[in-house]
Amino acid sequence: MLTTEQVAAFERDGFVTVPGFASRASCERLQARANEMVDAWEPSEHRSVFTTNEQERQSNREFLDSGATSWCFFEEEAFGPDGELAQPKMLSINKIGHAQHDLDDEFERFAYDPRLAEVADDIGLVDALALQSMYIFKQPRIGGEVSCHQDATFLYTDPVTVTGFWFAIEDATLDNGCLWAAPGAHRSSLRQVFKRNDLDDPASSDGTVFDVLDPEPLPAPPVELDATTSSLVPLEVEAGTLVVLHGLLPHWSGPNRSGTSRHAYSLHCISGQADYPDWNWLQRPADMPLRPLAR
Repeated sequence: MLTTEQVAAFERDGFVTVPGFASRASCERLQARANEMVDAWEPSEHRSVFTTNEQERQSNREFLDSGATSWCFFEEEAFGPDGELAQPKMLSINKIGHAQHDLDDEFERFAYDPRLAEVADDIGLVDALALQSMYIFKQPRIGGEVSCHQDATFLYTDPVTVTGFWFAIEDATLDNGCLWAAPGAHRSSLRQVFKRNDLDDPASSDGTVFDVLDPEPLPAPPVELDATTSSLVPLEVEAGTLVVLHGLLPHWSGPNRSGTSRHAYSLHCISGQADYPDWNWLQRPADMPLRPLAR
């Protein structure tokens, strides 16, 4: 699927963009299905909010159980001072995660496209297994920032094999919070890992902790989206574009303060030949094993 030049770009930069990988029609079908899922979803009394801010994250049961289900997580800024939604539910959801690719027909068709298995082969991801996926809404005006991170922090394998397949369902621009990445920085170290803690105590296993492996900071985000102020570069792409991300690549996306949403779908895969520790936050039950990309 990938050209020699695209494979070389991935090896050099830690990411590669593949314009037009998904058709506009398939993007529209996935978007429609995601909207249907949000419309049908009723939140629990505890409102799960998604954030990558380490100081503010409070892991909860919905988050830790979502490896085997499809759960909706609110934007951090979705609620007003009275604790009620400040806009309709449909415009308040940050993402759906994390197993819809194995639980929903439309998401399954999109995720298990045989061409994606070919891309995995092209970049050397051996025995690729679909681990988790997220449908990301990046809502108008309240779409949350995703802090600079490495995917291997959250989905660790030994050796590191996690690879992100990120699809632009809508056009991603500077204004609505496109991805930014640090070319070549995938050749640096893994800074930290995100673990479940108190695994031996079921009563307290809903907590998580970051273990620092290397104190070297990740690249700083740009100041006011000025690319000259950061080593990160913007990835403005049209709907249907696939962006392949190495698991050690630092990447970031800013808040969406525009009036236009930035829907995206992200599928993370790992090699079936690597070890996936039981301290990873995302775990699947024994009766829901990971499935290979190739069908």
